[in-house]
Amino acid sequence: MYKGFFGLKDTPFSIAPNPQYLYMSDRHKEALAHLMFGLRETGGFVLLTGEVGTGKTTTSRCLLEQVPDDTKVAFILNPTLTEHELLATICDEFSIESSSDASIKELTDSIRDFLLANHKADQNALLIIDEAQHLKPEVLEQLRLLTNLETNTKKLLQVILIGQPELQQLLKRQELRQLAQRITARYHLLPLTLNEVAAYVVHRLTVAGCQQAIFTRSAIKEIHVLSGGIPRIINLLCDRALLGAYGQNKSKVDAKIIKQAAVEALGHDVVTHSVSPNVIKIVSGIILLIFVFMSGWWLSQPEESEKSVKPIGTSSMPLANNTPTRVNTNEQIESNRLLVKQQDINSARDSNDAFNALFALWKIEIAGPLVKPCQQISDWRLGCYSVNTSISRITKLNYPSVVKLYDTTGQAFYGVLFQVNQATKHYQIQLNNIRVNVSRDWLDEHWRGEAIVIWQQPTDFKGEIKPTSEQAQIQWLENALSYIQQRRPRVITEFDSLLQRNLNNFQNTQSLTLTPYADEETLIAIQRVTHTDGPSLKRIGND
Repeated sequence: MYKGFFGLKDTPFSIAPNPQYLYMSDRHKEALAHLMFGLRETGGFVLLTGEVGTGKTTTSRCLLEQVPDDTKVAFILNPTLTEHELLATICDEFSIESSSDASIKELTDSIRDFLLANHKADQNALLIIDEAQHLKPEVLEQLRLLTNLETNTKKLLQVILIGQPELQQLLKRQELRQLAQRITARYHLLPLTLNEVAAYVVHRLTVAGCQQAIFTRSAIKEIHVLSGGIPRIINLLCDRALLGAYGQNKSKVDAKIIKQAAVEALGHDVVTHSVSPNVIKIVSGIILLIFVFMSGWWLSQPEESEKSVKPIGTSSMPLANNTPTRVNTNEQIESNRLLVKQQDINSARDSNDAFNALFALWKIEIAGPLVKPCQQISDWRLGCYSVNTSISRITKLNYPSVVKLYDTTGQAFYGVLFQVNQATKHYQIQLNNIRVNVSRDWLDEHWRGEAIVIWQQPTDFKGEIKPTSEQAQIQWLENALSYIQQRRPRVITEFDSLLQRNLNNFQNTQSLTLTPYADEETLIAIQRVTHTDGPSLKRIGND
């Protein structure tokens, strides 16, 4: 209806998984690479997970367009099957002849004969199962048994499992441990960042033939907030917003239209949290009157009154050097305390609260209680980097981190460091549900350098890359550095002197300690430069 109005040749925000409209963020590129890994001769299981609407199915459709001619593919979209139904469906997808009343053994024998004949003809067989979180444990076990057929060098059946995060929990079950051990690669798709949302919207409009900027900046920000970075929800919002703008005869989509689109498309009133302009004016006037009154009262007080107030648990340094400053933030947490109170410190004794806050920044949720947080995030290919360092080094890593702090009695409490103001040397920290800016003096008094950084690890991460590392790890380092340094990668078999020089050049540019190998801190810096996904340490002022 609105295509002619905006000069579009197609509907840009259809929720159908059309590979033509696939926006390849860094995460999607890696996801596709992991799926392509499933076509290698070594075989095994490949796992792709992500929240509803993050682009898993679209990515798999893009994979199908790149499947080599020597690969036969079976694609199962509805995995709510029994063992017998699974085998029968595989036969149908591979065009294997079988009778309607064939037993499980007869179906298995037919699939085995097909795979052997396929191998003799130098063909590969790939099975892709979407929505795999619905598979029953006994069906997954039957699937594992099918992959037992192998030669000395390869599996005769390669399997890609695509599903929601519940699939990861399913594969942790004791009876499925043998299948879990056969997963050769796994990847978890995260939602899009704000910048990626903007690029995503522009990409789909461009593919549809759009020659103008339709969505304003405020609209893009509102889309990111309301959608949480989920592409499917972005599509729903944008499609409805274009229809709304067309109905109002507007050539631009602003934040107001997006909010109305969310009400109509998502079925709930997302603007109930908004405040009308009149209310804002009234509240602003009241705040201004209070400020004027308090300013007059403060100036009328003797100078000694300033010395009589100091934060709990601090020395007698001047108040301005020790107290957290007021935070201007739109976050739905309490953030306007002038002091870090003892009760706030007491509420932050549990390190799991800090980890949960940090996980929220990564948009991941751990099912069940936190027992070993750094192990529980491995399914997302995330890892923990524990350090005892200086504040300057921790900020160079450019990731939010859990910091272990100590009160004046030596008892530990925990916070999340996620913003630094280089100009004023203030650092924004979340203590449980309290977000405050603290000075460098306050941080020096309460922090001893202990921190844990969560970072996105490379594929098949095995730790520091040294001359004694596997050839694949050394080649990965060469490829990563060549990409950063904008040169052609070399095919290498050893950690040679040229790789060493290129590594040290990169460490120099990042102000890292020069090392004879790629330590974890260097690998974190490489990942940060080559990947834009994941949260960053927010920065204000000049470095």
